[in-house]
Order: sequence, then structure tokens, then C-alpha cells
Amino acid sequence: MNAVELEGVGAGAGRIAVTRSCKRQQPYLPPTEQLLTQGGDARIAVSETLGSNVYGCMPHPDMDLVSFGSSTASVVSKRGFNAANRLRQRLLGVAGVEPHADSYAREIDRVRRELVELCGLGDFAGLEVIIGASGTDLHLIAALLVSNAARVPTRIIMVDAVETGSRVTTALRGCHFSSKATLGTRVTEGQHIAQGGAIEIVNVAIRLADGAPRPSSQVDDEVESLVADAAARGWRALVVLVDVSKTGMIAPSPACVMDLHQRYGNSLDIFVDACQFRVTPATLRAYLNQGFMVAVTGSKFVTGPTFSGALFIPAPAARRLRGNPLPVGLRNYCARADWPGGWNTVQALDCTANFGLLLRWEAALEELRMFRAIPEQEVAWYLQTFADAIHRRLYLDPAFEAVPVPTIDRAALFTGPSWDQIQTIFPFVLCRPRGRGRRVPLSRNETLRVHALLQGDLSAGRVGLPVEIAAMRCQLGQPVACGERSGVPVSALRLCASARLVVEAASQPNRAAAASVMARAAAALDKTSGLIHAVFT
Repeated sequence: MNAVELEGVGAGAGRIAVTRSCKRQQPYLPPTEQLLTQGGDARIAVSETLGSNVYGCMPHPDMDLVSFGSSTASVVSKRGFNAANRLRQRLLGVAGVEPHADSYAREIDRVRRELVELCGLGDFAGLEVIIGASGTDLHLIAALLVSNAARVPTRIIMVDAVETGSRVTTALRGCHFSSKATLGTRVTEGQHIAQGGAIEIVNVAIRLADGAPRPSSQVDDEVESLVADAAARGWRALVVLVDVSKTGMIAPSPACVMDLHQRYGNSLDIFVDACQFRVTPATLRAYLNQGFMVAVTGSKFVTGPTFSGALFIPAPAARRLRGNPLPVGLRNYCARADWPGGWNTVQALDCTANFGLLLRWEAALEELRMFRAIPEQEVAWYLQTFADAIHRRLYLDPAFEAVPVPTIDRAALFTGPSWDQIQTIFPFVLCRPRGRGRRVPLSRNETLRVHALLQGDLSAGRVGLPVEIAAMRCQLGQPVACGERSGVPVSALRLCASARLVVEAASQPNRAAAASVMARAAAALDKTSGLIHAVFT
């Protein structure tokens, strides 16, 4: 690793990234690689033995990793790391002049404003943005905002947690979803954060037992029935629309949710889980124009380091929610500066600096700046070319069974061509060929084993692969449960396009860089297929 290019790596040891004092501090901050692992829940911690977090991501650039796993997480890039390190240097420059909390408030507000501009929303009147450490944090915040002041029970309707996140259901219940809260406090996982209104969670399946997509009309009908039943009981309802899910689906349909919002507006809130951030500025604006809250993160499609999130709240929803009391327990998750001005209940939050979150967002914004500079027509060309190539490979290789992903349909929001109508997450089940065209899917545990082996250099072992393929370290999206095949529960790996890959593909006018990206994706699938043959046949 180049100590000049990555000067924030290994620059000493530090104790904390989050300070709870507004008093003047000594001019010191932990090194950048340490800050990037702080100010989040337990999932962000780096294993001392592996040197990575639970997603297999190191806190510094890993230039040799072939990364196609953005549906889960990505290792920070060199340019993202250096952007974060430059911000850390600026913070050090004022550390002896102003309190950490003041520096944090100024910089996180800059991040908020730049994010709004990069999303093409600078002219969107009355827009409010809450910064959160992760998509899970944003689900928790939205649930507490809606339910905490309610005098009636709240029914939260969401798609199956397999398609969103294992901890999302716990967060939507208004409970601690990890043993460590965002700002470092040890908490009891599953314990309610506040004594607010009662919350009922209802999960709606969007795939059938065999992993095939459930018909959209059936999903919409079930959601509509649940909302109507909540209204009949005099309850409040919160519908979570996921755009895009872990396997690339949208559910319930925007048309269904828009209709429900018109019919039950006074007793219904809409939360769009766009945490994958695989949406254009036009799509984001369209959701906000409907009055929906929208959550995004900088750590999926954008490929910033885990964790960084933002909750966009349009003016009508902000007016309704601004006065709702915030439970004291949220002070373990949010700094006061993470919330926009004018929310009078934020005084319950501490004057706190979460420099880890700030630096992660800075790294993500660097990726987003580069991506937004590419014309959308060029983005669409690359993503469609990538999708066509991956579809062909998954169809032709007997070691893979592509998991069907319905065509992305947001026609009810707006019409016209848009790159976010193109599939960018490609789930596939691994299979061991058995001759005469027969294939047997690998079990979930076997798929986990392949996923782990992909990330290692296997050139020293006898795996029957060409040395250059065996040595290549690959990161795909973590396995996600995808029904059963012949009574065997299976999971799907996911190969993903990302903003970072689009930027790389667009870096040369003759599109040679795009061919290089495609070749790496093909090589990652070569290693995956080869491992199946080497280990399971």
C-alpha cells in the first residue's frame, strides 16, 4: 500500500470516533482507516483475525479485489479513501480552534446540501434530510417518527425481510437491532427503544416457494387488503415500498402505493426503501412529489464504505412529523446535527460528533460526484451492455440458474427512458451438473462456502483452476435465501453493476475500459463455476 497516496492509513492509534462533549478538544483524531470503522452498529467492526467487517470489506482500499458485490457492500476505493482523508485533515486543522461537535455540524450540513444537489433536488422546496448511519437506522427513525406520537396502533407493512435486511423488521418494531447502538452505547438487541404506540409488523412475500417472483397483482392486492383492514380498525398504517430489493425487485408497485396514498392519506404514511440507491434523480423526485419519505445509502450502488444513509422527507410529511416527540433512546443513534433545523424535538439529542459517519459520506460523495458527471445516455449504454452480457453467461453456463427478476416498472411515477429501468442486480443459484442436462442446486451452506472461497487467493491449492483465475480474489453479493429446489433450501449469489464500475467503464473514449470491466465479471463467474466443479463434483 502506498503511504503517500493513502496517508491516513496506520497513522497512529485512536480511542474513539464519537465524542459526546461540546467542550474544546485537543487537535487529534484517529487515523482515517479507523474512523471509517466507527460510528455504526456492531456490523461495522473489523475482525482482528480477518481484517474485514462481516461483509468482507477492509477499512482501506483493496486494489486487487475484483468487486461485483455492491448489493451488499463494497471496499472503499482509493479516491474515496483519499477524499475522506482530506476531510480528516481539514478537521484536524480546526480541532484546536472549535469543538468537535461544531466542526461536525458544519461539515455534515455541507454533506447534506451537496447530496441534495447531486440528486438534482436543489430546487425542491421544503425538502428535509436526516442523516443516518445505515439503512437500518433510517427504518428505525421512520418507524419511531410515525408511531411514537400515535394514539392508536400502527401497522407496518413490508416485503419479506429476506429481500430487505435481516435486522430491518426489528428496527421497524422500534427496537434495538444490534448489541451496539450507532454512537457506541451497549444496548440489548430486541429491546424496545421507547414506550410509544403499539406497532404490528406484517410481512408480504414477493417470491414464491420456489424462488419465482410472485405476481405483482397478488402482492398489491395483499397490501391493499392490509391497509384497508388497518383503516377499518382505526389504526395508522405505514407501507414500505422497496425499490430495489436484494434480488432486484420493486414491491409493492408504485401504482398500488400511489392509489393507497390518495385513498387513505390521512391515516397512511409511505416509506420508500431505496437504500440500494439504484434510482435516477428523476425517480427520486417523482417519489418525493408524491409526498413519500425516501431512504438512500451511499454504500450500495454508489460504492461508498459501509455505513452511510440519508432520509429524504418532503415538505407535507415533514410538517406532519416535525412536531412528533422523539424518544430519548434515539440519542444513542443520532447526533443533533444529523437532523435538519426546525425539528424542535431534536433538543433531546446530544451535541455529538460522529466523524466516522461523516468520513464515510464524504467517500460516498466522491463516488457520486464522478458518477453524476457521466451523461445518463452513456450510463444506460454501459448498464444495458453489462446486463446483456451477464444474462447470456448465466443462461449458457450449466453451473448457474438465473433467478428471474421482473422488468422494473415505475410507469405510474413517470414515463420516458431512464437507466434505472435496467437490471443491475443479477441473482443466480449455483448448480452441480449431473449429466444428460440434469443439474442439482447447491444447498445454502454449500453456496456460503463458495462465496467465502471466491474471496481468497487459491493459487497455492489444488482446485483445478487456471492459476490466474484461482489467484483472483472476487467479491459477489452475499447469498440471499431464494426458496427451495426439490425440497432443498437454496440461496442465490448476486453479481452487481455499480456506479464505480460505470465510472471506470466510461473512463476511456474507445470503450476499452468497458471491455475490461466485462472481462473481470466473466472471470469472476469463471472462478465461481470452476469452484463448483472442483469442490462439489
